[in-house]
Amino acid sequence: MNAPFEPATLAVSQLDLTDPNEARRLEAFVAEQSDGTAFHRPAWLSAVARGTGNRALALVLERRGELAAYLPLLEAHSPVFGRVLVSSGFAVGGGVLAARPADAKALFAAAEELALRRSCPSIELRGGPLPKGREGWKVRFDSHCGFVTLLAADDDAQLTAIPRKQRAEVRKGLANDLQVTVGSDIDDRAAHYAVYAESVRNLGTPVFPRSLFGEVLDAFGGDADVLTVWHQGAPVASVLSLYHQGAVMPYWGGGTFAARRLRANDRMYYELMLHARWRGCDRFDFGRSKTGSGAYDFKRNWGFEPEPLGYAMWTAPGAEARDADPTSAGNSAKIELWKRLPLPIANLIGPHIARGLA
Repeated sequence: MNAPFEPATLAVSQLDLTDPNEARRLEAFVAEQSDGTAFHRPAWLSAVARGTGNRALALVLERRGELAAYLPLLEAHSPVFGRVLVSSGFAVGGGVLAARPADAKALFAAAEELALRRSCPSIELRGGPLPKGREGWKVRFDSHCGFVTLLAADDDAQLTAIPRKQRAEVRKGLANDLQVTVGSDIDDRAAHYAVYAESVRNLGTPVFPRSLFGEVLDAFGGDADVLTVWHQGAPVASVLSLYHQGAVMPYWGGGTFAARRLRANDRMYYELMLHARWRGCDRFDFGRSKTGSGAYDFKRNWGFEPEPLGYAMWTAPGAEARDADPTSAGNSAKIELWKRLPLPIANLIGPHIARGLA
């Protein structure tokens, strides 16, 4: 006689990230998933919410009381770009974590319902299983690429692994009068923010709030740090990096005008490769770049092969699609105007705009 069939008990809910026990349970779930990223971690989600004044939401699916799928969401509000649920906010990755396709579908539906209930006409998913063919969704694999490669066995091999032309630039940086520091204390944070703010202004982008970087460093603890390159006592290049499951990701980095002449950015990324290996990492994740952009070409010059990334956007019935693309016709003029702003003014008003970019 066959045993009676016991249907699986499924439940979709919002997990309370302010509950330390629930946050630890979710951290453990992310750590167990091979495709989990630093941007799935509750530490990331809560830190960016605190640092930008947005709201963190964690949708979970449980089977018989055990976590089976998870979707980290940041609810971002912007007077310029509108309201949106993003997985994961201020990140280049995220999306649904689920072992079963049916579980992912359940969270897609739950996210749509949540967006309508919270008056968010858009949802953005960055990575993970995507809602191909689902009504209201647009899926793309041609907008951005990721760049990941293995780290070499020692310092000399790491330098040799860099293609010849880019290796020559690194050698120039090594020959210049530059000093390198790594840390996360108040001086490291101040140097990083000064360099990063100038760098993004030069690119025509509003700088994120200073609190965002501090919250991420505090939340990640030993899984994040700042590497800064100095010239004659002044910071000229700096990067805030994340460490996750054996990979280092230089996430928020930039350089001043002087960095180009000094090859400080080239020195910075090479030094980070050495530092990451010393920490026990075996992979260097150069993050994402828009396909065909200058940053895309820069990473290829380092010998990284681009891998297309899958992104998806949902637009509520009757709503206009959200446009936060810096290369779109509607935003390019704003970027050119921003490049001409004096740095103190850009740093004053930039964070108020950037907190809604997500």
